[in-house]
Amino acid sequence: MHPEIVRLLQEAEDRYLQTSEVEIFQRYAASLNRRLEIYEKLREKEEKIFQPVADAIEAAFPNEKPEVVSRSLKHWILILRYCATAMLANDPEFLKLRLQEWVKGLVAAQANEEIELKIYELLETELKSHLSEKQLPLLLPFLAKSKELIFTDE
Repeated sequence: MHPEIVRLLQEAEDRYLQTSEVEIFQRYAASLNRRLEIYEKLREKEEKIFQPVADAIEAAFPNEKPEVVSRSLKHWILILRYCATAMLANDPEFLKLRLQEWVKGLVAAQANEEIELKIYELLETELKSHLSEKQLPLLLPFLAKSKELIFTDE
């Protein structure tokens, strides 16, 4: 659940929510159905989303070892799952914590940044063909944040 909603509920334990607080909660609830639809679509179409990405990566890096390509694709499958969960909960901090825990270190340790960046680009393009114009703005900020967290030094 979005941290602001959790905070509102905690603050209102011994009182009713104020009108402005109810409005925040209503906006959150209204967007939850849209976020659930996106989450379910990603879950159902994961293979259809990633197969063209995998094919394009294999074509772009024909001399790369298959296990290296496979490992990088698995990273991005997990990253997209984390993005989907963060989007569902509307919680960017969830994504940040998950990615900083392991993904950033893995990408750096395996020195496949060129492949990983290409997968990101292809995945973003592929998502645009599977999600509607109304759905994309709910997910793409999380995907962009994942790129920022993984490929920038902090």
